Amino acid sequence: MGTVPQSDVRHGPVGWRWRRNPLRRRSDAVEAWTVLLLGTAVLVAAPLAGVFAASASYDSEHARAERQRVVNHVVRGTLTEDAPSANRFSSRTRHPVEVRWTDREGTVHMTEARVEAGTRKGSTTDIWLNAREHATTAPKTEDAQWTTAIATGSGVAFAIWAVSGASWVTVRVVADRRRMAEWERAWAHIEPRWSGNDP
Repeated sequence: MGTVPQSDVRHGPVGWRWRRNPLRRRSDAVEAWTVLLLGTAVLVAAPLAGVFAASASYDSEHARAERQRVVNHVVRGTLTEDAPSANRFSSRTRHPVEVRWTDREGTVHMTEARVEAGTRKGSTTDIWLNAREHATTAPKTEDAQWTTAIATGSGVAFAIWAVSGASWVTVRVVADRRRMAEWERAWAHIEPRWSGNDP
């Protein structure tokens, strides 16, 4: 029976799959390389990808908001009705209400705007209008841009972590099956000798 090399005894069980020794199988080497690659993905690639994705998302959101500020314009409108009060059973903090605004020629217009819950009739609010004087979405604030960017970066990093975890589980299952098959073949070869049934 072969002996275990002194280097493996000296280093212990850590890293034995990386060194040549009689106990290492091909499935062990494959699993070791997979752990290294997936570990790099989890510790290095995922955070970097998340940062790059967040940065790209922020740049995109910031550019979009700037374009909206150039193309659209804001006017002051007056609420013609009360906004619904805040409800602890609802996560909504802004509600659509009817507002009145007047253009440069003195023409009164009615449109819909989203305002904070509990805003009273007669209060004023900003209304963003496009080139056709139609109400449009307000440009995202700096905080909203960062919120979107952070959510995007976190999503990318989490996706890489999830894929890495699933890949490791898959490789581990396949490697265990290969090892079991190898053990069964080895036992089929050795068992007759041990049992005395070797022809």
